[in-house]
Amino acid sequence: QVQLVESGGGLVPAGGSLRLSCATSGSIFSINAMGWYRQAPGKQRELVAAIFSGGRTNYADSVKDRFTISRDYAANTVFLQMNSLKPEDTAVYYCNLLSLRTPYWGQGTQVTVSS
Repeated sequence: QVQLVESGGGLVPAGGSLRLSCATSGSIFSINAMGWYRQAPGKQRELVAAIFSGGRTNYADSVKDRFTISRDYAANTVFLQMNSLKPEDTAVYYCNLLSLRTPYWGQGTQVTVSS
């Protein structure tokens, strides 16, 4: 059974930085992509950043040039470096893994940016 565990969330002032990590465990035959989503209160879950098996990355327009996604392929761990954080970045951040068209999700980690 595949499990994803996020860490690194917390409370940070506007302009600050946080680094999220997502560790995976279980039997994973093939990973097509890993990424981060977020969901703010009253809003739909949205894609923040994704990294595909070939290394290509994709970012939401709202986080481009501020957030960086990276992956440790050997450990199947994905990271999200978040800089210049804004209050509107406040949300629960979820790690996602796509394997053979099956999505897996972590439990989420809260990120709160104070103004």
